[in-house]
Amino acid sequence: MTRLTRRELLAVASACAVAAPAFAEAPASLNALARAKGMRFGSCFAWSPPGADAASFANPNYAALLTRDCGILVPGNEFKWQHLRPKKHIMDLTRFTAMLEYAEARGMAMRGHTLLWHRARYFPRWLNEYDFGSNPPAEAEHLLTFHIRTLCRLYGDRIVSFDVVNETIDEKTGLQRETSLSKAFGDADAMVDLAFHTAREHAPRAQLVYNDYMSWEPGNEKHRAGVLRLLEGFRKRNVPVDALGVQSHIGVYGGDLRGAVRRQEGEWRAFLDAVVAMGYKLLITEFDVNDKQLPGDVRIRDAAVAAYADAYLEIMFAYPQLRDVLVWGMCDKYSWLNGFSPRADRSYQRATPYDEKFRPKPLHGVFAKRFAAAAMRPA
Repeated sequence: MTRLTRRELLAVASACAVAAPAFAEAPASLNALARAKGMRFGSCFAWSPPGADAASFANPNYAALLTRDCGILVPGNEFKWQHLRPKKHIMDLTRFTAMLEYAEARGMAMRGHTLLWHRARYFPRWLNEYDFGSNPPAEAEHLLTFHIRTLCRLYGDRIVSFDVVNETIDEKTGLQRETSLSKAFGDADAMVDLAFHTAREHAPRAQLVYNDYMSWEPGNEKHRAGVLRLLEGFRKRNVPVDALGVQSHIGVYGGDLRGAVRRQEGEWRAFLDAVVAMGYKLLITEFDVNDKQLPGDVRIRDAAVAAYADAYLEIMFAYPQLRDVLVWGMCDKYSWLNGFSPRADRSYQRATPYDEKFRPKPLHGVFAKRFAAAAMRPA
């Protein structure tokens, strides 16, 4: 795949300049536009000490973006095992509780991410090294059900949607990952099934979600097939899974932008069609756009990101099963991509709706346009 030439990128920039004009000082609230169609817009956020320079509700600049645009929030890290349970017998809920109270005080819904992130690299160290004793399946069941039961009993009436299991499918093989926990269970299907059954028992009114990053871009075929097999298995075994969380970490990686969209659209629609045909709802849970391979010119980068995002969101918004749309960060300054996938020039990735100075960008306008054009979701 060849990279976009500067002329091609400038052409995209020119086209987007018409579709996404300069913003007034106060752009329309994205959640207000979403709510008018029976949808919600939201973002991840973090805990920090008051006034810290972070993507936190305690940072006034970042909090202003949350209150302006969001109707649903999700903790970026504070609800994950390695943060809640640094040791087996310690469960520190202080930071998450402060985040939940912030959301509730402002009438925002909260998602719980995640009850089981099934990747060994993100397990707390003690869990990777844990001695499951003489009866590993029983001990593994105890560990998992205690964790999920505790959190669902505490927050099941306050969290509207849980990512019960996150990223259990290996993108290289399409099979479930192997970890200390799955080895102890002896059956990965039994492990993930138990996670959902336990969550349903103790949080009966919450939406239960399987969340993963299978993408529409080339190279994700095995990942998508593996997720479909997992979802099919849930239905066959009557596992209480309500929705698929589509993380949507997409990226402009080079080549003809319009041609790439045309090539990817068919397989992506086929995947989504298969998901909703099984009765699952859809969520966009972690949206951002990687611009690592684009040139340094901000105008070109913003235009290409907006155009690519618009093509993707047009497809996603066409499904009435999609209601909640969350970005993985509101402001470029704090995007996880700056550390996870840094640009060669070390500038901030233009991945989110607002730039590093908290100014709305063309991507904000794309979300506004897509919500305005969306069909009303059924009651």
